[in-house]
Amino acid sequence: MRDPKIFFLTLLILAVLSGCSLGPSFKKPAMPPGKAYSSGVSKSEPIFVSGTKIPEEWWSLFQSKALDELIRKAIANSPTLVAAQASLRQAQEDYRANVGANYFPQADANLSAARQKTNQSAMGQDKSQGVLFRLYQATVNVSYTFDLWGGARREMESLKAKVDYANFQKEAAYLTLTSNVVAAAGKEVALRGEIEASKEILAAEEDQLAILEKQLSLGGASRFDVLSQRTLVDQTRASLPGMEKELALTRHQLAVLVGLPPGEEATLPQFYMPDIILPKELPIILPSALIEQRPDIKASLALLRAASADVGVATAALLPQITLSGSYGSSENHFEKLFRTNDAIWNFGTGVVQPLFHGGELMAKRRKAQAAYEGALAGYQQTVLLAFQNVADVLGAIESDAVTMQARVEAQASAAQALSLAQKQFQVGALSHLALLTAQRQESAARIDLVQAYAIRFADTASLFQALGGGWLDHGDSNKTGKLNS
Repeated sequence: MRDPKIFFLTLLILAVLSGCSLGPSFKKPAMPPGKAYSSGVSKSEPIFVSGTKIPEEWWSLFQSKALDELIRKAIANSPTLVAAQASLRQAQEDYRANVGANYFPQADANLSAARQKTNQSAMGQDKSQGVLFRLYQATVNVSYTFDLWGGARREMESLKAKVDYANFQKEAAYLTLTSNVVAAAGKEVALRGEIEASKEILAAEEDQLAILEKQLSLGGASRFDVLSQRTLVDQTRASLPGMEKELALTRHQLAVLVGLPPGEEATLPQFYMPDIILPKELPIILPSALIEQRPDIKASLALLRAASADVGVATAALLPQITLSGSYGSSENHFEKLFRTNDAIWNFGTGVVQPLFHGGELMAKRRKAQAAYEGALAGYQQTVLLAFQNVADVLGAIESDAVTMQARVEAQASAAQALSLAQKQFQVGALSHLALLTAQRQESAARIDLVQAYAIRFADTASLFQALGGGWLDHGDSNKTGKLNS
């Protein structure tokens, strides 16, 4: 290009054009209508406190140091989290790799050495006059494609959204891990309580059986009474191995969750009912805040952003692409003569590629990108609705649990008072031993019911924190927004 003014004017026009981006500019979808998860929330214990910030370590509300320590160990050792962090780093490095490819000129250095012999017969000369020589070449090639329609920027927007997606997946992995540890600990509490109460029931039934067998020998009881009581003893005894097996499986699960093989669970703390306190107040956040809190919603939104950017990439592929390229170097028969100023070789050129006919491929890819965006939008909307349903279901379950547990508390208290009264009457001879054992069995059964109600409410409380998205605590190599590390 002989006139430098025209050259620089062309560059200016290309730079201005490079500021535009085709395709839809991403806009966050509107929230579904409604400002609450259900028609109302119970005011009985536990009390739901609206607008309260969820603690980052939400499991600390159960006031169990052993549980806190177990979760810290799980976070430090879980292979699942290592895999999630590795996936995030892959997405980050993919983004970084494309920064250089899309935003900066590409430069390569080439060095070659060859020994050649030419055939002079093509020039009408005798073949014996062929020329043998060496050729050394060294060049630097530079090329740059202008992002006239924003296709490269849209591609980077898509890659950044995928980094965010990987980061939110990592958040979800932390939330799932901590929720699973809490749930397993709660299940252990329930099983230990049921086993303890069942053993007490078994002991009472065995005492009753012994009394009936003695009465049978004295003629004071029938064979039917003894067989009926023996059946109860056998049934209670048969229920224990199943509960003990379930407890062992739960302990194996806890071991794996904290990164230990099954068989090493003996090194972990044991959990009993008094060790974990149910919180009297539970936080509840508004639906608008839930969208910003739950990792699955944020991950779905990141996929939607990526799909929106992909539409721009496919649109830009339909339009002309302008590339500037140039090279500078030297070619010599002797290596030491390379890069002499009078021997320099160079070129500079501009290339324009305008797709004309690809058999409908490019338009089909654009329609595919638009369909993918519509699918991602529907997926995001469904994720939000399911999240709202999840919270509403758990809130309803906790309300029901509270009523059930209150009834179980009262039933166990009544059974305990009846047992206390029976023991006093038995001491003064006003009650038979058999009636005392019956009162003991009823109290133990009421305690099992209470333990089961406690375990259900504990599990639903943990489910509430999981449904609300937990309190995200940054544990590693990226922050909450998925920004790239330097």
